[in-house]
Amino acid sequence: MTDKLTVSVLGTGIMGAAMARNLVRAGHTVRAWNRTRAKAEPLAADGAHISDTPADAVQGADVVLTMLYDGPTVLEVMREAAPALRTGTAWVQSTTAGTDAVGELAGFARDHGLVFYDAPVLGTRQPAEAGQLTVLAAGPSDGREAVTPVFDAVGSRTLWTGEDGAAGSASRLKLVANSWVLAVTAATGEVLALARALDVDPQKFFDLVAGGGLDMGYLRAKADAILNDRLTPPSFAVTTAEKDARLIVRAGEQHGVRLDVAAAAAERLSRAAAQGHADEDMAAAYFASFDEKPAS
Repeated sequence: MTDKLTVSVLGTGIMGAAMARNLVRAGHTVRAWNRTRAKAEPLAADGAHISDTPADAVQGADVVLTMLYDGPTVLEVMREAAPALRTGTAWVQSTTAGTDAVGELAGFARDHGLVFYDAPVLGTRQPAEAGQLTVLAAGPSDGREAVTPVFDAVGSRTLWTGEDGAAGSASRLKLVANSWVLAVTAATGEVLALARALDVDPQKFFDLVAGGGLDMGYLRAKADAILNDRLTPPSFAVTTAEKDARLIVRAGEQHGVRLDVAAAAAERLSRAAAQGHADEDMAAAYFASFDEKPAS
C-alpha cells in the first residue's frame, strides 16, 4: 500500500482540526466533515476537502478517523456514513469514548466489515497542532500498514496496547492517564484559590516547590493559564473534561473502585461550566472554588 492515503476525518474540533492539518502536511488526501460546517471550512485553506455529510466524507477513504465528543456521537455519525463505507476500510477511533462504548463501536465495525483500531490520543491543542500527540492504539497487526502513516502524521509516538481493538485496552489506558491530568488540574486550581483566600503570593508557592519532587511542568502551565487569563482558546475545554471525568468515575464504579478525586473534579468542572466557563480551558475549574468570579 502506498504511504499516501485518503483519510476521512469526522469531527474537526480542537483536536480533529489539528490532526487533519497534519495529515494534509504529510501529503495525504484529507476529506473533512463536521456537524457545524463552519468549524471545518478553515481546513480548506490547508488543502483539505470539506464534505457536506459523513457519507460524502468517507467515500473512497482508505482510513476513517473519528474525533468527536463521545461514544454515542461517534456511533450516530458512523451510522450516517454507513452507506458509503467500503468493506476492509481501517477505522481509527480516537474519540475518548470510555469503556462502555468501545465494544458497541467495535460491533458496528464488525457488522460493516471495517478494521477497527481503538486509538485515543494523549495531548491537547499545542501538541496536536505540532503533530506531537501520543497515540494509544489497539488493533490487529495485519492491516497496521494502513494506519501507521496516519499515526506518524498526527503523533510523535505510538504505544500499542493490544491486538484486539474491541477489548478497549487503549481506551482503558487513556482513562487512567486522564484521571491523572484531571487530578493535577483540579489540585492546581485549589492551590491557587487557597493562596488567594489566605493572601499568599502564588509565586511563593512556586518558589517553595521549585526543582523538587512536587514541582512539575503541567502544574506551572495550568497555573499560568489561570493567573494570566489564558483560558481561551482552550487546550482542553471544561465541558469535554467534565465528560471525561464522568467516564472515569463510571469505569471505576463498574470495577469496584471509588474514585473520589475524579468525582470531585467532575463536580468542579460542572460548577465552572454553570458559571459561564464551559468553553474555556479546563483550568477554569479554578472558578468553582468561588461563589462569584474573584476580583483581579
